[in-house]
Parts: sequence; structure tokens; C-alpha cells
Amino acid sequence: MRWDGGTLTARQSELVAAWCGEPELIEDLSWGLTDTTVLRIRSRGKDLIVKAGGPDNHHLGREIMAHTSFTGPLVESGRAATMLHASINEALLVAGYLPGVLVEGTPDEQNPETYLQAGRLLKAFHSQARTADSGWETRATAKALAWLDTDHRIDPRVESRARQCLADYRAAAAEMVPTHGDWQPRNWISNNGAISVIDFGRFDLRPAATDLCRLAVQQWQRDPALEAAFLRGYGADPRDGDAWPVYLLREAIGTAVWAHQVGDGAFETQGHRMLDQALSRF
Repeated sequence: MRWDGGTLTARQSELVAAWCGEPELIEDLSWGLTDTTVLRIRSRGKDLIVKAGGPDNHHLGREIMAHTSFTGPLVESGRAATMLHASINEALLVAGYLPGVLVEGTPDEQNPETYLQAGRLLKAFHSQARTADSGWETRATAKALAWLDTDHRIDPRVESRARQCLADYRAAAAEMVPTHGDWQPRNWISNNGAISVIDFGRFDLRPAATDLCRLAVQQWQRDPALEAAFLRGYGADPRDGDAWPVYLLREAIGTAVWAHQVGDGAFETQGHRMLDQALSRF
């Protein structure tokens, strides 16, 4: 029996063993909805995280890119893990283990101090680079429409309205920054109240406001004080009045369709609610 219990491919297992000596599997932290495997291991007296993907996995490449180029400020402040080893070809990385608990579902999820810290961390991440991209809006809309062309359970009338809103949108060049792509409490860890960030698998260059989409349709709706604390930490509100409804609409489409296709009923329900709310802004 391999050290990983068959959770990795043979080659991935061999690489981790070569990098880490004699790894001991502590626990499997995988979500189970995608082909990304997350393992907590112990090697040479230290706890580490192994992340591995299947042959069609694109998230590991994004995460490796983020760690290679943009996580430095967060790592230096102890708010993100250090990537120790990686192979893009094998969709595999090993990073340090961050102590603490996921914020989601704990009292810290309702604590404004959490969002103040999260705003500061996101600002530090976003501030590393800035560039204009005249084609991003078109590509983002095309991706949303492509989701609608696949299997989903969106009401035909809602789908038609969403398509029309996207078709009517005319945007200038987008200002791009490094974004996390899933900035929310399920990807924050609290260690006695100190917040750190995990899972850069959706990293890309995007408009800064796109990193606020998840929070805006979840925690901030339940308690506006959390939004206010976050924006104090961030130092400004990056949302543009014309583009913001479109960002929310694209995010809602992707959520509803993806969740349906992976069988996450609760998340799909949230996606449909997000769709209704996004369309009400047009």
C-alpha cells in the first residue's frame, strides 16, 4: 500500500515521496466535488499540504502560478502558505500547513474584525500589479454564455433575460489585477483570530471588484457591518457602477450551472438566488 492510500496517481505519489522523504498521511481534506485532492501530511516532523489534480484539472496550474508570482506579500506576513515543491505537468504541489480552523461556520464568520483583516490582505494582493486589457470583458461574457450552452436547470425565461443583459453590455478596457477568484470565509483560516488565506486555484488577472462577488451575495447581505469592515480594510470600494451588475450576473450563471453539473444542490440553489438578484439590478 502506498503512503497516500491510492488518493494520488502513482507518479504524484512518487514525486511527493522524493520531495518529502517518508511522508505520513494525516488526513484527507478534499471537498470531493472536483478532481482536486488535498492531503495533510507529516514529513520530517512538519505538517504539510499536498494538492493534486487529475488530467483535466486547471486549478493546480493556476495555484502554482499564483504562488510563483503573487503570494509573496501574504507569505511574508504569515498570511499564506509557502509553496515548497511543484510540478505543473503532474498537477501537483506541496505547501506549508497553516494552523487554525476554516472561518466558515465559526463565530469568526460573523466577526467584523475578520473582514477588516480580509480587506487588508486582499488589498495587498491586488496592489502588486495593474494593467489594462481591452478583451477581458468580451472573454468573460463568452465564458458565461458558454456555461448557458451546457446542461443546467435555469428557467428558460431567466436564461433568456440573462443572455439579453449580457448582449446589451458594452464595456471599456478592464483594469486588471491579480485576483484570488474565490475570496470568502471557506478559504480563510483563523488562528486565534489572525486570518490567513488558502486555495489560489481560481487565481487569474481580473478586475479587482470580481473578488468581492462571493461576499456580496453571502455574508454581506446578512450583515452590512461586515461589508463596511472589509471596505475599511481594503481602503476603498473597487466596484464600478456599470460593471458590477454584470460581474454579479456572470458569477451567478457560473455558480448555478457548475453546481448543477457537480451535484451540489445547496450551491445550485444559491446560484439561482444570485441570478434573480443580479437580474434585478438591470
